[in-house]
Amino acid sequence: MVVADAAPFDLTLGQLRRRTSAKWRAADPDVLPLWVAEMDVMPAPPVLEALRGALERGDTGYAHGTGYAEAYASFAADRWGSVGFEAARSALVPDVMLGAVELLKLVTEPGDAVVVTPPVYPPFYAFTEHLGRRVVDVPLTAEHRLDLPALAETFAALAAEGPTAFLLCNPHNPTGTVHSVDELAGVASAAGATGVRVVADEIHAPLVLPGATFTPYLDVPGGGRGFALVSASKAWNLPGLKAAVAFAGPDAADDLARLPEEVSHGPSHLGVLAHTAALRHGQEWLDAVLGGLDRNRTLLGELLAAHLPSVRWTPGAATYLAWLDTGDLPCVAAAGGGGGPARGDASARVGVAAWFLEHARVLLSSGPAFGPGSERCARLNFATSATVLHEAVERMGAAVARASQVVARPSQLR
Repeated sequence: MVVADAAPFDLTLGQLRRRTSAKWRAADPDVLPLWVAEMDVMPAPPVLEALRGALERGDTGYAHGTGYAEAYASFAADRWGSVGFEAARSALVPDVMLGAVELLKLVTEPGDAVVVTPPVYPPFYAFTEHLGRRVVDVPLTAEHRLDLPALAETFAALAAEGPTAFLLCNPHNPTGTVHSVDELAGVASAAGATGVRVVADEIHAPLVLPGATFTPYLDVPGGGRGFALVSASKAWNLPGLKAAVAFAGPDAADDLARLPEEVSHGPSHLGVLAHTAALRHGQEWLDAVLGGLDRNRTLLGELLAAHLPSVRWTPGAATYLAWLDTGDLPCVAAAGGGGGPARGDASARVGVAAWFLEHARVLLSSGPAFGPGSERCARLNFATSATVLHEAVERMGAAVARASQVVARPSQLR
């Protein structure tokens, strides 16, 4: 089949395989990598201009000032009508997860509980447990929504034991769910009634696809005691240029003021410049990316229906991540695809992902790493060319067809 690739996802495999980042070097050259959250795009022109200018003037020192926070506040006001981001209540942090660690240090102590909502980004487990906090799971509903009654009940029970935090993922990784205003207000109400502190990871916020609306946590009623962690790294494909911003709500500003000064030494100055340029001048580029992702989301649904009709997927309203449930594939189950290590292990080579890597030479992110109930799942990154997406899903479908024939073949033993 001849596939027409559209900008900005029109890079060839030859171009992509020259890259040296994790996505393209973690597996053998014959493998199609649809796992880690990197997009197959070229940088936004304003980002290139900012980096070239910094290098030409020798501006390679340490990050300084509130320009990044101001750029994000302006972007949020323009994009979502947000009023919750104030540069005066912000701090530079190295990246979103290290920022989450530092914020959790401010509002919890070793041994305290941190609530997460699986399936969820594996570092939520790894970083929290490494910090010495206790992870408590409150799974999403079957529709991938927040379970507000369960959260309220859990908040109340844990708050009776001691300080508690809720690590909120919005938009949600890996499902792509965008939590509604009512859901976020419900979280804020339950947290306010129990003293639970909310730390919202909003790194995917600029990647809300056409037809959906994003609401920052700091904008919802009762969200003033919370924190938000933001970055341009996902939306503008800048994870190698480390930088992020922590914002506090009005009633959390005193807590953020206790953040150690040395935390601000971690962000890359070039990262800050690149992210700031993306937010201030890269919206046209972002809109083109969102259009491409919307096309790919539709294409992925068509490809799954044609080649993997037993795989269940609910398209998310944001991100470029697809959470695939392969529970109805007998060949995967027969091959032991549901196995895997303890939660938090971000390896792509366990569970269903291991099966597709071995039999289809397609690399996905492992379901078991995202928490309980994910043994038959895998995460697929569709931020790539239509050609790669076609080839990957066709390989997966062909592998399942081959394995299904083996499973269905009657035994010759007598």
